[in-house]
Amino acid sequence: MNFKYLIFLLIGCTSFSQNNFPSSEVASIVERIKLPVIPSYQISVAKLGAKGDSITDNKKFFEKAMALCKKNKGGTIIVPRGIYKINGPIHFVSNVNLRIEKGAKIKFSDNPKDYLPMVLTSWEGTMLYNYSPLIYAADCDNIAITGEGIIDGEGGKTWKTFKAKEAKGKELSREMNHTSAPIENRKFGEGYFLRPQMIQFLNCKNILVENVRIENSPFWCLHLLKSQSITIRGISYKSLNHNNDGIDPEYAKDVLIENVDFDNGDDNVAIKAGRDHEGRASTTPSENIVIRNCNFKGLHGVVIGSEMSAGVQNVFVENCKTAGYLKRGIYLKTNADRGGFIKNVFVRNITLDQVEDCLYITANYHGEGKGYQSEISNIHFSNISCNKASESGIVIQGFADKKIRNISLNNVEIKEAKNAISNENAENVLMTDVFIGKRASVPTAVSKN
Repeated sequence: MNFKYLIFLLIGCTSFSQNNFPSSEVASIVERIKLPVIPSYQISVAKLGAKGDSITDNKKFFEKAMALCKKNKGGTIIVPRGIYKINGPIHFVSNVNLRIEKGAKIKFSDNPKDYLPMVLTSWEGTMLYNYSPLIYAADCDNIAITGEGIIDGEGGKTWKTFKAKEAKGKELSREMNHTSAPIENRKFGEGYFLRPQMIQFLNCKNILVENVRIENSPFWCLHLLKSQSITIRGISYKSLNHNNDGIDPEYAKDVLIENVDFDNGDDNVAIKAGRDHEGRASTTPSENIVIRNCNFKGLHGVVIGSEMSAGVQNVFVENCKTAGYLKRGIYLKTNADRGGFIKNVFVRNITLDQVEDCLYITANYHGEGKGYQSEISNIHFSNISCNKASESGIVIQGFADKKIRNISLNNVEIKEAKNAISNENAENVLMTDVFIGKRASVPTAVSKN
């Protein structure tokens, strides 16, 4: 192990101490999250003529079901057993539950033209108009996706080819962000190759996604954008395409994520809050997010950033474990382009197997940017175990003129690590019962000759 950067900063202990996990605050958040209230009206897409034969385009039948729900002030759309091809998006109205029953699969087309006209959405932290997400709800209250069926985004063919061609659109979107271009002028879609999200809720309230399985997304799987009072529970994943983040709360408030089995091609949970100038101009941080009892598998377990310019605060992660290799377990990342803040993050009872880095906090992600350093403070880890870190056990990286502050680690054990701790430009770092590598025993006695 390399102890070059092993530094224990115990200064300031009179003003900063190890904080206990605030269970009462978690309970308060969970209590105020409201589940959607759905009227009693029900309609089966099969009764409207939909065929679960994996061939027929059923878009018009799903649209008719949604229209009938709207006419009846809401209701439940039932998708019975079968494979239902849909050549285009599902657009929600308020007070609707899309119930995908066991043995049922919704399989979306992968023809980009099917997802036009464009809708207001976001792409990597910048608001713009783009292809519609495959399931899209904007300005809706009381909406749900439930059942034990599968949502298949067919993202591994045509959409997968977009990754190599996205640079022009990505760069233009960031330029428009930095120059505060009017959102109505930010038109992408055809010719720009920015992939749509699988499921996106924009400006929605009282959301439930429960028990469904998400497969083969074109881009981010479940994007919670400018929405609040959200419950995600019991869902599972098999989505391994480029940038297949599992759940992305962005400008989101009061979110419960529990009992989720992740297996996706990027971050499991990635908490975001807009990007650069646009994010810093917002007064809507992502906040009050509870993540518990989840199984992590993918690139990273829980990530905050890197698009977090409006700030992220009050995040609580507990009782989670890995079901396979992760590159990083808990990862807080920002850089000098972002600004904003990450604060009041509590992580406890996490069991990791093999990772590249166990706990990683950096204010210099990719070494990019200048002029807008982020504030990172009040981050607390307790009861963390990890079998092996092939690179670093614990990494904390601030700036000399903008230090990371108030980090506590209590009862952390990493059984094997190439590098134990890299701790630079941080103040008030308190470590209690932290073990990396083999635990020391009592000192050996001087041998007698």
